[in-house]
Amino acid sequence: MNESQDDEHTVLASGGRAAALAGTISSESGDTVLPVGTRLGEFEIVGLLGVGGFGIVYRAHDCSLGRDVALKEYMPSALASRSQANVHVNSARHADMFQAGLRSFVNEARMLAHFDHPALVKVYRFWEANGTAYMVMPCYQGVTLKDAMKARTGPPEEAWLRQLMAQLLDALALIHAQQCFHRDIAPDNILMLDDARPLLLDFGAARRAIEGMTQAFTVILKQGYAPLEQYAEVPGMRQGAWTDLYALAAVVHYAIDGRPPPPAVGRIIADPYVPLAQRYGDRYSAAFLAAIDAALAVKAEQRPQDVAGMRALLGLHDSASGAQRSQDSVLRTAPLPPAPAAVTAAVAPPRSRAAVYAGIAVFVTAAAGLGYWTVGSDKPLVVPIPTAPLPPAKPAQPPTRPQPTPVAVFEPVAALDAIVAGASTERSAVVEVENARVRIGHDSLRLSVRASHAGYVYLYMVGSDRNNFWLLFPNAIDRNNAIGAGQTMQLPGTQPGTGRWRLEAGGPAGTDHLVVMVSDTPRRFDAAGLTASELFSEFPIARAAQLQRAHTGKAPLFAGAPACTGTACSHAYAATAFAIEEVAP
Repeated sequence: MNESQDDEHTVLASGGRAAALAGTISSESGDTVLPVGTRLGEFEIVGLLGVGGFGIVYRAHDCSLGRDVALKEYMPSALASRSQANVHVNSARHADMFQAGLRSFVNEARMLAHFDHPALVKVYRFWEANGTAYMVMPCYQGVTLKDAMKARTGPPEEAWLRQLMAQLLDALALIHAQQCFHRDIAPDNILMLDDARPLLLDFGAARRAIEGMTQAFTVILKQGYAPLEQYAEVPGMRQGAWTDLYALAAVVHYAIDGRPPPPAVGRIIADPYVPLAQRYGDRYSAAFLAAIDAALAVKAEQRPQDVAGMRALLGLHDSASGAQRSQDSVLRTAPLPPAPAAVTAAVAPPRSRAAVYAGIAVFVTAAAGLGYWTVGSDKPLVVPIPTAPLPPAKPAQPPTRPQPTPVAVFEPVAALDAIVAGASTERSAVVEVENARVRIGHDSLRLSVRASHAGYVYLYMVGSDRNNFWLLFPNAIDRNNAIGAGQTMQLPGTQPGTGRWRLEAGGPAGTDHLVVMVSDTPRRFDAAGLTASELFSEFPIARAAQLQRAHTGKAPLFAGAPACTGTACSHAYAATAFAIEEVAP
């Protein structure tokens, strides 16, 4: 059994290999990899970080925010091929596997977008387009824990390992609370950042979904790090928090011993494992080694059952929030020596946001004749990035008086991302765009929506100037947004008893961000400040910013609320993001 190759990790290329990959982006990789200069919404491909069997990670430049990012594309090379930017399934018999991987890829991105923890990969945005899906993340600077350990002359000190586990256990507590499990923790899946902070890399959900449909589950496991319950779906052998705890303990075993423990499947009959407490008692405390040995028990019920149990064995205190730990507590004790080759692409300091413009002209044929609306603005929006607080509105007060709290800039695209992040993983909405790159004054926007469940369709749009935040559908002349399970709806469409409308690229050039939501029940948006107009409804930016700052609920504000009450009223919905690029003719 060979370890699976995870070359589609968020950050992979280092040193000369990065240059080699960049040099093969259009030759060795053939038509699989997008060429340098390709635009995907506001992101421009500028290099290649990693190519794997299930995905491709590019270095990209965010032309809107002026920063370099890592852009990961779902691309299972054994199942699909590319025609320019579009990804197509090679055979109809592979369609179900491709879609299963795509759903898992999107669900992983949605899950990571929910979380904000220094030891978890941060997802800025994710969307579906061109027959596939993308997620955008920071480019991180560091080396994998595996490479860091190889660079050492001896095992790390106990204090360093305890700090490592404290950071990773905090991250696991956060995801486990949402019934999410990593299931792929290993030394090459942990990145050690320049500030000595560990970062759990991608969960590889798409890979597991596809390989789980095609071959034995053991093929995708890492020897020594996967517990017994991951080798087969056997009744009574459920996976859970204890699964991740086994893998994390195996990582610590590797750091101490230079090798992982014996494969779990070989420990069932005659267990060759010799407890760490018997081998390294002269270097580490008995309590620390006993905790690692307990988490490496073959039987799941003999291990700590959750992060709290593991913390108790280690004598670690629970963090205040379970999610955030002070940067002062990251791994400062016995720092690792510099590794021979650092992973490329540190997060570049954000430059000022570029001024961009976009708009869509909307033509409506109704009983009164032909009307004309323009969605968008010809004035540029130039604002600081959201992470940079605005200066205080009033002069600084004496030290004895509290200072005014800086107000974060409202970013409507982030509001769209929040809608997608809040969607149910049990539902899906597939959006197919006829042409994601439209010529101003020549092309119209046409798309289709297919829902996994019966519900009601809503279409949001934020123009690239970020000055307009619209609900395009349903609208004043087309209110019939009901869709059946498995049905496809065309937008813009002609519904019985309604007028005709179409969306035509009206410029200026730029990227329009859109989200389709399919809600189980009709939605109301009065609490989100939705304002009706002659055709479309709008979330006025100033009012939206005010309401967002005051919002305390868990559900995304601009997803609205079900227009029903009672226990039978479903709050669930599916959501898919995509982008349209308007270009000069």
